[in-house]
Parts: sequence; structure tokens; C-alpha cells
Amino acid sequence: MSGAVIFDPLLPWPVLAVAGALIAAFLALSLWRGLSGWWLRGAAAAVLLAALANPSLQSEDRAPLSDIVVLVVDDSASQRLSDRPDQTADAVARIEAEIAAMDNTDLRVVRVGDDDGNGGTLLMSALTEALAEVPRARLAGAILLTDGQLHDIDRAPDLPAPLHALLTGHDTDWDRRLIIKNAPAFGILGEEVLLTLRIDDQGAVPDGQGGETALSIAVDGQEPSVFTVPVGRDLDVPITLPHGGRNVIQFSLENAPGELTDRNNAAVVQINGVRDRLRVLLVSGEPHPGERTWRNLLKSDSSVDLVHFTILRPPEKQDGVPVTELSLIAFPTRELFLEKIDEFDLIIFDRYKRRGILPMVYLDNVRQYVEAGGAVLIAAGPDFATANSIYRSPLSDILPAAPTARIVDEGFRPKITDLGARHPVTQGLDQESETGAEWGRWFRQIEVEATDGDTVMSGSEDRPLLVLNRVGEGRVALLASDHAWLWSRGYEGGGPQLELLRRLAHWMMKEPELEEEALLVEAEGQTVTITRRSLKDTPRSVEITGPDGAVVTLDLQETGPGRFSGVFEGPEIGLYRLTDGELDTVVALGPAAPREFEQTIASGTLLEPRVDLARGGIMALEAGVPDIRQVRAGRVAAGRGWVGITPRGAYLTADVTITPLAPAWLLLLLAAALSLGAWLREGRR
Repeated sequence: MSGAVIFDPLLPWPVLAVAGALIAAFLALSLWRGLSGWWLRGAAAAVLLAALANPSLQSEDRAPLSDIVVLVVDDSASQRLSDRPDQTADAVARIEAEIAAMDNTDLRVVRVGDDDGNGGTLLMSALTEALAEVPRARLAGAILLTDGQLHDIDRAPDLPAPLHALLTGHDTDWDRRLIIKNAPAFGILGEEVLLTLRIDDQGAVPDGQGGETALSIAVDGQEPSVFTVPVGRDLDVPITLPHGGRNVIQFSLENAPGELTDRNNAAVVQINGVRDRLRVLLVSGEPHPGERTWRNLLKSDSSVDLVHFTILRPPEKQDGVPVTELSLIAFPTRELFLEKIDEFDLIIFDRYKRRGILPMVYLDNVRQYVEAGGAVLIAAGPDFATANSIYRSPLSDILPAAPTARIVDEGFRPKITDLGARHPVTQGLDQESETGAEWGRWFRQIEVEATDGDTVMSGSEDRPLLVLNRVGEGRVALLASDHAWLWSRGYEGGGPQLELLRRLAHWMMKEPELEEEALLVEAEGQTVTITRRSLKDTPRSVEITGPDGAVVTLDLQETGPGRFSGVFEGPEIGLYRLTDGELDTVVALGPAAPREFEQTIASGTLLEPRVDLARGGIMALEAGVPDIRQVRAGRVAAGRGWVGITPRGAYLTADVTITPLAPAWLLLLLAAALSLGAWLREGRR
């Protein structure tokens, strides 16, 4: 119970103040005139003022509320290093025991894990959210159990009670970390990409551990290259990307004895490899309607540098025109096919036949160019079936089909073969237009017999129409018809001519998205989508090796012709290696350099200003868990071996009773008696 005198005036307080002033003036006048009953008059006036102020006795029935102490426990990744989990568990148990032994005091424990993204340790955000559920009048103190490496100190709340920090770790802790200071998002194939790295040591570095260390660099999980590099200096590392698309580059340091963790000894960078310019050489044997189709396709892409020659005047043509009057450009055969052939990404022979312009040694050089990694596309016309066919040359060693010398001059609709339905060059082409199977007809096909490679399209009587093959490091394609241009003219509804030729050209230039045998991985957060593309119709499974060395086998389900897919949830950030026994790939989950491991040495530097403002203390658990004491508000709440909390004395009012101090009639009677006494005192009777 608690009581207090309260006033509920019958008149406003300003009116009572004016009345009091008037009464004081009259009393002063009475005193000046020497009236002996002035004090009785003043008492009567005071009783009247008290009656108007309406004094009452307020009694409250109070239910005391317990004080609350908030304990925020840092369970982030850096808190799982060394023996910090044991230190944390011991401290939590000790604090729980001490708070439980205190009267009228409760403990609320809040645990903070890793941020979903790369936000690091959001300790103050967790404290703010916890305090939102605690009445400020009941908060006796807050304790942070952490290594001091938090990333949201600017969100620290204003506390009405002491704030303390208990730090895990040891004074002898030290750590070495690898920092990626600069890494481009993409790089041009064939050109060096410059990355900037730095290796730093933190904490109590032992003697003999500075100076130099070994740095390993691996691309796409291949065998790493090892270099000796200095510590504490920026390093510029030039790298040439090996292929287009995503290149995963892993940097790792050797583990030094006694360092706190090796989780920040590695970093992963993903760089997309792009071609600066695609150089294409198009050689047309003679003008025909389809020649413009190839030219328009290649010129429509701004990233393609096209060199196009049409042989209008073969050597055997002798018409008596003086050479000085000819306006035609001489075909630079030696320059193109001997000196600069390696500069081209793709060579297209469009209805070309042997005319003596290209000697056999030049065509043999084209064969070597393909075996070394180049690409050749043959768009065959009627000349391919003759004795002057380009097949009757060293190119026959790399071509996937041989002509039978027969030309089929009849209408037919190109079709995708069963194998073509699985090949990315032709997969889904029948869905590229509304006509679907009703593609427009072609009217000429060179009969060939496939000797190697993959027949992805067929024509008249299921004869091979488009055959693809890999030769050495390069690729070859044979299109056994010169009537693809009919689709571009929209004849009988046309067909997906532009998409077909685009895919064909990009497959030959080894674009990753068109590889027929590929293990593709896409990561979104910690979710990994795995796609195995293959021409073989066999069940597939993938073996996944995590950053910690744990191996998981995932069975893939067939989701379409030649496509097998599965989803995997990565338990932690880092580099994952995937293999199905034939193909290997890697994928990096999380950031290249996790923020949580940027600083791993326990320190109270960030927390010190906030803790000092709340009159708390920062203590290392290495010296033992401090005692908890109760201190008065405003006092220093930390000392050697102890931290303090402030009792708040909060309560809940259950009932309120208001009783007037005196009835009105009694006050009026008392005022009248005092006034009468003053009159009698002054001798009026």
C-alpha cells in the first residue's frame, strides 16, 4: 500500500492564486492598522483556501514487478572459433545462476546467429528488438556476450540502465586473412585481368610468422598454381580467363601454425569471360540468294567483325579484260589462310568449291586450325557433290559427313532428330514459331552419309541435314543444303532460320550456354540449382563436396530431353565442388570474402563508447565470469571482477482509493469560528 495527499481544486489554480494574493494584502493591511485578530483572520482565510483546493488522501494498492536483465548471446560464425563456444556456454550458465539467485529479477536471453546475407554480426539490432518488448521502467541492465566484432554499432539503443560486454577469446589469439581488394565482374578473353589482393596478420602474431607465405590460385577447381608472396602488402595478380562464361577463381593461403581460423585464408572470385570481338571469315563460292542471309546474320551482331569474300572471278576465267581495268579486289589468300588464320574465331565456306584459288596446303592449314581449337562451318551447295567438292581436300579428315554425289531436288520439311531434341543447338527450335512442325519447305539437299559427329536435323527421307562434330580442340558443322534462306523470306510460313544459324555460330565459337555436355550450376543465396545437359539418356547423379570436406550425393531428375536437374541447399558459405564422374565444376556460395571473418580477434574497441555512456564495463571471460551486483542508479556499475545492475522498483497499480481529508461543512464551520474569534478579539463585544 502507498498513500499521498492530492488536490483537486474546485476553482482553477490561477483563481486560487489571485485569492491568496488578495488575502495576503488584507492581512498586511490588518497588521499595519494594528488589529489584534489579524492572525485569526489569516487562519480563517487559509481554511477557506484549503477547502477550495479540495485536499484528499489517495491510497494505492501496488503489485511489485520484477526487474529484467537482457543477455544478448553472439552465436555468429566468428564465435564458433577456438574454444569460444565453451566460454560462451560457461558464461551463460553462470549468469543464469546468479540472476536466478536474486530476488525480483528475471533474465531474458537473446541469441544472434549469422545474417542471411553478408551483413555480419547484427548485435545491436538484436538488442534493440529485445528492448522493444521490455518496459523501460523494468530494465535493470543489459549484457552482451560476444567477441566484440559487430557490424551495426550505429544502431545501438539508448539505455536507462547499465550496459556491459563480456568478451570471448584470448590475448594470445592471432589470425591471417586474405583480402580481395579489387576484382572485376567480367574480363575479356585473351587479355589479362588484374586483381588486387592483400594478406594481413591480426592479433598477437608469433615470432617468425610474418614476412612471406604461399598463395595458391586455382581456376574452376583445376590444379592450383602456388606462389610465394609477401604479407602486409597489396598484390596485383594478372589472370587470363581460359573460357567464356563464368570463371571461378579461388585464392587460398597455406595454414599457419596456431592461427585462429583458416576460414578467411581463402577467397573466391567469379568473373564472366566475354569476347571482345568475334572475328568471322565468310568465303562465298559464288553469288546466290542465301549469301545475303549469312551476311545479314553476322552483320546484325555488333560484336562480330566480319571479313567476307565472294569469288566472282576464278583463275580459269579469261575474257581479255586488262588487269589494270579490273575493279575487283584480289583475294588475299596467303594473308588470310597462312598468316592471320589464327585470328579468326569462325570460318564459313558458303557454297565453296575448289577452283585453284586455295592450294591444298592452305586447306590443310584450315584443318590444322580446327584441330588447334578453331571452327569451320560448311554450307553445302550443289558443288559439294561434284568432283570439285571441298570434301576432296585435306578438309575431308575433319568433316563429319561424306557426299554421295547425289543431289535431291524435291520439296521437304527440315525436322529435328531425336538426338537434335537433346542438343542445345536445335533443342526447342520447333517452339520458336507458331507454325511448329509446319515449317516451310526447302527444295534442295545434298545427300551425305554421316561418318562421325551428331546428326541433329534431317531432311528428305530422313537423310542427314545438319551434322555437328568436335575435332581435336575445334568444331565442325555441315549444313547439307543451301536453301536455309527460304525461311528468312517467309516461304510457306518460314521457320526459325535466324535462331538456328545464331545458335549454330555460337556453338561453334564455344559459348558455354550451348555446350551439349555440360554441368551447369546456378546459386541463389544458399540454394544451388544443378543442371546436367547431356546427349545420353542415362540416369544422372552429382557428388557435391562442401567447404568442410563433407560429401553429398544428389540424384538428378530428368526435366526435359537431355536435361537433368536437382536442387541442393548449401549448409554454409564457401566453395563447393561438383562432379558426375565425367564433368567437374565449382560454385561459390556467399560473398567472396565473408564479412564475419574480416576481423576475428576479440576486441571491445567498437563497444567502448556505448558501454562508457551507459556506465558499464567491458571484461574478458579469459579472466573468469564476473559477479553480478546491484548498484544504485547513476553509480558506476562495473569494477574488478564484477558488473552491476540497477534495481528499478517498478510496480503495477491494482487499486486506487481517494478520501477527502475533511468534509466541506467542517471546514466552513472552522473558518466561521476563526472569523468570529477575530471579531471578539478585537473588542467588538
